[in-house]
Amino acid sequence: MHEELENFERNHDLVEPPPNCRPIGTKWVFKNKQGEDGMVVRNKTRLVAQGFCQKERIDYEETFALVAHLEAIRILLAFAASKGFKLQQMDVKSAFLNGFIEEEVYVRQPPGFESARFPDRVYKLRKALYGLKQFSRAWYARLKSFLL
Repeated sequence: MHEELENFERNHDLVEPPPNCRPIGTKWVFKNKQGEDGMVVRNKTRLVAQGFCQKERIDYEETFALVAHLEAIRILLAFAASKGFKLQQMDVKSAFLNGFIEEEVYVRQPPGFESARFPDRVYKLRKALYGLKQFSRAWYARLKSFLL
């Protein structure tokens, strides 16, 4: 939980809320990661924005959902097998959190970790946060910049 919070504080700024600011709430999501035998391997914690309260054309312009078509994956696997290529899967920890967002988005301080010195301040997001309507579009734009 503290690692997630440090990551969050490093990527976002604690600021005075501007006039007419509608900060989005945040919540903690807890998940048990299980091994092959069904035993709990580790507990995961993620800070998530309550994006369901965002309003289209007010808080964001568009959303995005990247979908990999099954036939594209089959073609990739067939091509790799025919050429003898070795394929590997990679999982990037908190990959979505590396996308920069274009809109000005403010979120409330994480529950249970409000600043004692600045309880009325909000975080201005510089990067995407899970739960935001625009987070997948921001991540894809960042990924695309590396691929082109």
